[in-house]
Amino acid sequence: QVQLVESGGGLVQAGGSLRLSCAASGRTFSSYAMGWFRQAPGKEHEFVAAISWSVGGTHYANSVKGRFTISRDNAKNTVYLQMNSLKAEDTAVYYCAAADPRAVVAGTPSSAWYEYRYWGRGTQVTVSS
Repeated sequence: QVQLVESGGGLVQAGGSLRLSCAASGRTFSSYAMGWFRQAPGKEHEFVAAISWSVGGTHYANSVKGRFTISRDNAKNTVYLQMNSLKAEDTAVYYCAAADPRAVVAGTPSSAWYEYRYWGRGTQVTVSS
């Protein structure tokens, strides 16, 4: 049984930083894509960032490029999302998701939410302005 457990969310002032973690268990993720998505109230899921577990290729939404960094720790089966220079519009529930190897093309992980099969329960990030 695949489990993805997010942690690290919270309340932070605009301009501050948070680091989200996603602990994965239940299978070998070595060839998977791991992604972060977010959903604000009344809005649809929005892609944030993704990483190819095996080659480390990354993909970012334009809205977070230069501010957020996705990384992974293979030994700990954990993916991180370092969020800097946070803005009020970053407020959302952040979800970790895993996609099978088909979602990695030429080393670049997919940004399409429907390609991600496994999802965590989410962690709330609130940025006060």
